[in-house]
Amino acid sequence: MTTEAGIVRPPAGAQAVRRALDVLHCFHDNGPDLSASDLARRLGLSTSTAHRLARALLGAGFLEQDARTARYRLGPAVTELGRLAYHQRGLHRAAPELSDLAERTGATADLALRSGPHAVVVAGGSVTPKVGLRRPLHSTALGKVLLAWPRAGGGGRSSLPSPHASTERSVVEPPALAAELARVREAGYALHDDESAHGVRTVAVPVLERAGHARFALSVRGAPDLITDARLDWYLAQARACARALEVLLLAPAERREPGGRAG
Repeated sequence: MTTEAGIVRPPAGAQAVRRALDVLHCFHDNGPDLSASDLARRLGLSTSTAHRLARALLGAGFLEQDARTARYRLGPAVTELGRLAYHQRGLHRAAPELSDLAERTGATADLALRSGPHAVVVAGGSVTPKVGLRRPLHSTALGKVLLAWPRAGGGGRSSLPSPHASTERSVVEPPALAAELARVREAGYALHDDESAHGVRTVAVPVLERAGHARFALSVRGAPDLITDARLDWYLAQARACARALEVLLLAPAERREPGGRAG
């Protein structure tokens, strides 16, 4: 819809959908249940508007409400769609490989994909009830891998909002980030040292699809005294071996049987 001033605005229905999705995104941090006023504050809406949106999502099963506190949490429809997406992507086949990698290395093994400006951990040791699943792309090893081998249409570093520094070692200036991604691509892996959290060292490698893009990023994470400089090459070799296995396992069965597939 175009106004008299020539400003293009989404139709009313599209705006309602966008707002409803924004309500669901409020629960990304895996925090406590939220009230209508909490949602209103996060979204910059009136409490009455937030309440109407939440009630609509409640009716569709995308939210549920605590009968005692009247606060909202994600509902069964989100759980159902999440489980379907988990299996459609073949992630149930990745879990045993990640568990084996974690057991062999003593580190936390994670698998992530890109969602907008974030790396989202979809399988592995970091998927716990108390930990959020989103990671900034610019200051994590998982994120740098996804930026260094971007999928078609996924957008590169130029599509990111202005990054912020999580620690004094975060790379935020565009030229510095471009140089860092070039180093990652040349080396074939990304290394995180205190860039988004102190006392954490992470090595990440791409899980490539046939076109050479990173379908996922795979990481091993631990304290610096576990993943030491002396043992870095060993951890990198373990991560790469797991990534190569996942490149096959995460293909659909029909793709694995095609000539030229990674299994052949």
